Amino acid sequence: MVDEQKQLLQDIETLFETNGAEALGTLLNDRRSSDIAEIVELLDDEKKRAVFNVLEKALAAEVLEKVEEATRARLFNLLREEEIETLVAELDYDDAADLLAELPEEISQKVLRHIAPAESAEIKELMMYSEDSAGGIMDPVLISVPEDATVAQAISKIRAAEIDEDFYSVFVVDKDEKFVGDVRIRYLITSPENTLIVDLIDPDALYVTVDTDQEEVRNIFSKNDLIVVPVLDEDGRLVGRITADRIIEVAEDEAAEDLYAMAGTDPDELDKFSAFHAARIRMTWLLPCLIGTSVTAFVMMLFRVHYSPVFVAAAAFVPMIGAMSGNAGLQTSAIVVSGLATGHLAALRLGQVFSREVRIAMLVALSCAVVGGLLCAFLPQLLVGAGQPANTDFVRHSRIVFAFGVGMFSAIMVATTLGLLLPFLFRSIGIDPAISSGPLVTTANDSISCTIYMIFALLLSQ
Repeated sequence: MVDEQKQLLQDIETLFETNGAEALGTLLNDRRSSDIAEIVELLDDEKKRAVFNVLEKALAAEVLEKVEEATRARLFNLLREEEIETLVAELDYDDAADLLAELPEEISQKVLRHIAPAESAEIKELMMYSEDSAGGIMDPVLISVPEDATVAQAISKIRAAEIDEDFYSVFVVDKDEKFVGDVRIRYLITSPENTLIVDLIDPDALYVTVDTDQEEVRNIFSKNDLIVVPVLDEDGRLVGRITADRIIEVAEDEAAEDLYAMAGTDPDELDKFSAFHAARIRMTWLLPCLIGTSVTAFVMMLFRVHYSPVFVAAAAFVPMIGAMSGNAGLQTSAIVVSGLATGHLAALRLGQVFSREVRIAMLVALSCAVVGGLLCAFLPQLLVGAGQPANTDFVRHSRIVFAFGVGMFSAIMVATTLGLLLPFLFRSIGIDPAISSGPLVTTANDSISCTIYMIFALLLSQ
């Protein structure tokens, strides 16, 4: 597949050099939209424009929907407004709503005015919902039948529907359009024509509401092996459906958002190509970290002023304490954040998670304290004979070794506790728990662990 993409890119570059626009159109219009989208990502603006000049409208709309957000922002600048209107009209309602949400409101409203009123109304309704909710990702195109219909009537309605969509179930509603259940297509095919739909429905069918968070929808799909789920409004009326292919996109988006949060950046940096834009977003996270690390520096200077004889020996092991406690805290927070994101029941129970993680943390902290203490005891001896005098103050050095072990144990326990509690705290106040694994919390861990270690080192070495 990679070789095919490389060959396609080479063929496109060759056609650009020979000005073979007609041949370029012939080449690309026989390709999948996903393949073309990957190629468009690699082209400069002039060639992007040339590709869209030769693509058929339906294919061009799919490519526009599949490219990365930053590339799509560039294409919005390259395409004329009437072209954007045409391409939006080619998309499914849910994809069109997502695409228009990325445009400035003035332009998106202008595009909507030039689309057929019925289609425009459907898109506007989808744009009213939060983009992270079930309403924001649902497809309003569906087939529903009344509960008193027969199998023959349901099949006739499917045949009469002029919809270019794949269907897995027929949804059943009552006279008030409220959801009753669904019937799998295979039951319609295998049942006698005069069978009542009400006799085939699954009354326990799962559903979500328009306000359900997309992450929760993803977890419902994952736990129940669903292909499609109906979406209901606050009154229980059927308003749309969500299919598994849409959930795959949601899972990718959620994973990317968590990764960005853990790395200390934001998905918004991808909505533009500008390096200054990306640098500004990253610095909003890094500047607080820089200030936070100054706390560690202040603590070190404070101890140096008052305890300079011990400071030199103890300070050499501060990076080890900070790194190990930070890594231990990161491991715990990663486990908890992952559990919360996937809706794992154990991760939703703080007491159960706390009991497990504390036991693990004590074993890890004890192991690191013992191994680290041994390293603290023997590393200075390696310098003997390399221009450094032998350590004659055995008692003081032993106290520093002991302080290191106690400090390592305490720092890891504190960092692990933060890594455990902060995701639950952030989740309870509506903040993405993944932020608890980011640079800000890591910086706080470093400062706290450094302070703990230095206090123990200085107290126990007196």
